[in-house]
Amino acid sequence: MKALTLEGLQKTYYDPYKGTQVTAVRDVSLRVEPGEFVSVVGPSGCGKTTILNMIAGFLPHTGGRILVDGTPVDGPGPDRGVVFQSFALFPWKTVLDNVGFGPKMRGVARAERDRIAREYLALAGLAHAADRYPAELSGGMQQRVGVVRALANEPDVLLMDEPFASVDAQTRLMLQEELTRIWQQRRTTVLFITHDVPEAVFLANRVIVLSQGRVLDDVPVPLPHPRRWDALVEDDAFKSLSAKVLARVRSA
Repeated sequence: MKALTLEGLQKTYYDPYKGTQVTAVRDVSLRVEPGEFVSVVGPSGCGKTTILNMIAGFLPHTGGRILVDGTPVDGPGPDRGVVFQSFALFPWKTVLDNVGFGPKMRGVARAERDRIAREYLALAGLAHAADRYPAELSGGMQQRVGVVRALANEPDVLLMDEPFASVDAQTRLMLQEELTRIWQQRRTTVLFITHDVPEAVFLANRVIVLSQGRVLDDVPVPLPHPRRWDALVEDDAFKSLSAKVLARVRSA
């Protein structure tokens, strides 16, 4: 478990249509403690995905610092796993080989990476699907494979960019419960990007509200674990926190 720290993070780029410099992210500072789950919400265009892509090393930052356990980030690396909105699975590989891909790239021997992959598939309730191909799975099952594929590479930080946005509402609730259960067992440091305020509150220890490329608010979520929707949907504390975060997003 490692901490993720952003210090005065900025991203400026040139807009050729306007002929001017545009600031997408301005002076964002925050810290995700080791083993903490932090959600980030905010209106469209506020910089959520840009921040995640800079942390992942897919985009260069133009100011400030990104640190994982005190080490500066200057490009992609295995210390940061990413789960995308699209399933992004290799269609020609079995589920087992998809999950074992990260360990394979690290030079882990076949027998050991198969053991790792089967362990994570069992954690996600997918042991029975090891020898199937992605096209044989439902959307929800494919996204669970995407989550455990990232975890199987044992990243210090897991970055999740609206990973449940492309599945139906009922599957989304199930995946949220699965994710919080897996996180409780593994305690990976997680930064989770979403537009969905109840999802953000349900999953996280803290919710960061962004506005115009800045941190507008940092809302603690002291709800106990384990969390299940059937228990929280009518819970007064959950509803109050969700209303508070939604009000901050609407004021952004």
